[in-house]
Amino acid sequence: MNLKKSLYLIALGSLPLISFGQSDTIPANWFNLDYKTDGVMGISTEKTYKTLLKGRKSTPVIVGVLDGGVDVYHEDLKDVVWINTKDSLANGLDNDGNGYINDKYGWNFIGNADGKDVQFDNLELTRQLRILDKKFANITAATELNEAGRKAFTSYQKMLAKYKNKLEEAKMGQFSYDALKRNIDAVVREIGKKPEDITQDDIDNFKATTNTQRIALGYAKDEINNGGFAKFFDDITEGATYFNNQVDYHLNKAYDSRPIVGDNYEDASERHYGNADVKGPDALHGSHVAGIIGAKRNNNIGINGVADNVKILTVRLVPDGDERDKDVANAIRYAADNGAKVLNMSFGKSYAYNKQAVDDAIKYAESKDVLLVHAAGNDSEDNDIEPNFPMKYYTDVKGDTTGVANAWITVGATGLHLDNELLADFSNYGKKTVDVFAPGVHINSTVPDSKYKEEQGTSMAAPVVAGLAAMIRSYYPNLSAVETKQIIMESVEKPNQLVQIKVGEDASKTVRLADISVTGGIVNAYNAIIKAEEYTNKKKK
Repeated sequence: MNLKKSLYLIALGSLPLISFGQSDTIPANWFNLDYKTDGVMGISTEKTYKTLLKGRKSTPVIVGVLDGGVDVYHEDLKDVVWINTKDSLANGLDNDGNGYINDKYGWNFIGNADGKDVQFDNLELTRQLRILDKKFANITAATELNEAGRKAFTSYQKMLAKYKNKLEEAKMGQFSYDALKRNIDAVVREIGKKPEDITQDDIDNFKATTNTQRIALGYAKDEINNGGFAKFFDDITEGATYFNNQVDYHLNKAYDSRPIVGDNYEDASERHYGNADVKGPDALHGSHVAGIIGAKRNNNIGINGVADNVKILTVRLVPDGDERDKDVANAIRYAADNGAKVLNMSFGKSYAYNKQAVDDAIKYAESKDVLLVHAAGNDSEDNDIEPNFPMKYYTDVKGDTTGVANAWITVGATGLHLDNELLADFSNYGKKTVDVFAPGVHINSTVPDSKYKEEQGTSMAAPVVAGLAAMIRSYYPNLSAVETKQIIMESVEKPNQLVQIKVGEDASKTVRLADISVTGGIVNAYNAIIKAEEYTNKKKK
């Protein structure tokens, strides 16, 4: 989750709520708009369909959405979901013989055959420390160790320090948000209205009886013009849930969700486990991603996705917490085996448990001409220094690089305007590891139960690129995954605008996108289609 930065800072007691700009000033569907004609740094999707692709024929492209689940019955998604016509949804049989029972819409690798699903899990850091604690429980700085043992112990100490820091921040956030939410809930009860009906006058006329209520009302007054009280109430609720889940699940060493799945977790070659529930208990993130890629265009409801001839294949593997490498590998293989030509992976973590299994799956997908698109992460960090898994680099057991995935794109996030805030302040970056940027701020898209919501993160930027890749492969089906990647990389817009990146805890420096990514640019559909035409013409000669 990319927690709104203002909420995070308030939880840590650092700053009052900071406005992110009023939503009503943001053009609808801005990520598909064009800078020259619309004044925002979208990828020129609408311009491309109205000009370069007008009247052109296309073929459907299957895009695998590897995520936390998708509402396949959403009003703006139901017409673009992938359907396995060889299998049923409810007869309890494996009609197509692929080892997955009733996989009509895809598969869920974090559930069991009885229909129970994993909703929460640890961070990978927590899971690994749960194992390492036992190994290093009696080791001290004075214990005699060989070189390998000392190196392992030093690594463990760094992980433990990082864990303790995260836990301390999570508990602080939990305390702050729970207190704020209790007071806001009390205000709502006393006003006697639903949050969506509460007005500025209601807040102004409310008489606080305690100091904590006054503080809570102060935050409410600051934010009520930035989307209304209901949005503020939802943000507070979201923040409280986030920090409570961190303490109770993500950073709780005593919690282990894997028995729910019931697989042999250490056997990464095991393929056939899980169930057919592709929505799961919380499909907000995955549904939002799916809508960006391919929500039904020009149907006069909801939003327009980037791609206009796409089939969304859902593979559920991401819980509220960190995904597991075995599930990542199996999700990649499943999508590739079912015809996906583009995979969107809006997830990531700081540690890997079985990188070899994931590397092998990526190689397998590449052998089937699949393009993999991955979100860079939301920690404002340099991925060249702080790795974000999975990644395009193959490594051996020692961690040394042995190769690179050629059909892989890592995506950072940018905002609406060509100014010093062009780079989203949460976005990771990397001169070697982040390939391109794409819109990832104030992105309105589909969420469960035929609703829509604005979200932000590199999780939103990656599906913009996945949708672009699907557009290219739809209109130019003879182009390979590698060629599609090259076209996207070669056709970016390269602004000279200086942006700020975080350096250390309290410092920042000014750079250009060219200093913090491979291409130095933001993807652009119009440029990409021109480039795709050039590639196609060269192949014909």
